[in-house]
Amino acid sequence: MSAILSTIPADLRRFLLLAVGFYVLWFFGYEQWLAVDGRLDAALSANITAASAGGLRLLGYDSAVHGLDPYLLLLNSQPVVHVGNPCNGLVLYALFTAFVLAFPGPWRRKLWFIPLGIVVIYLINIVRVGALALNHLYSHQTVDFNHHYTFTFVVYGFIFLLWMLWARRLASPSAAHAH
Repeated sequence: MSAILSTIPADLRRFLLLAVGFYVLWFFGYEQWLAVDGRLDAALSANITAASAGGLRLLGYDSAVHGLDPYLLLLNSQPVVHVGNPCNGLVLYALFTAFVLAFPGPWRRKLWFIPLGIVVIYLINIVRVGALALNHLYSHQTVDFNHHYTFTFVVYGFIFLLWMLWARRLASPSAAHAH
């Protein structure tokens, strides 16, 4: 096994070992503890729902959160989107953070890029939920497809662009010394 590991370039070996380490940390920290507890997911799902309703109100739509279900978004007093835990963005924040931490680069840049990336993913998720609500209002028969494919592609596309920004522009030592 060590003979195989020695043939892998040091940076790739470091990345892979850190990625496995972050997966183990996620499994025991989240899957075995936080997910079972449920409070973090519940708070984040409720927050995404409320922020999406607020964004839609800013755009002039009659939008609210259901009084008895903090995860249910209403448009014109009709239920349109239920934000479940898999859609609250927590896994995406963790995946993004783990990639940036595992990828080589200056720590000073990681300290501002990770929170910035999480905020961008959070905002994209709010837009996604609002767009799904409008999709339900104007073309409800396409919601399932757009939820599972279109918006998933868009969200992961943005995360990929953030990763590329990190890997190509911000992670290199020459970029760190230039700023």
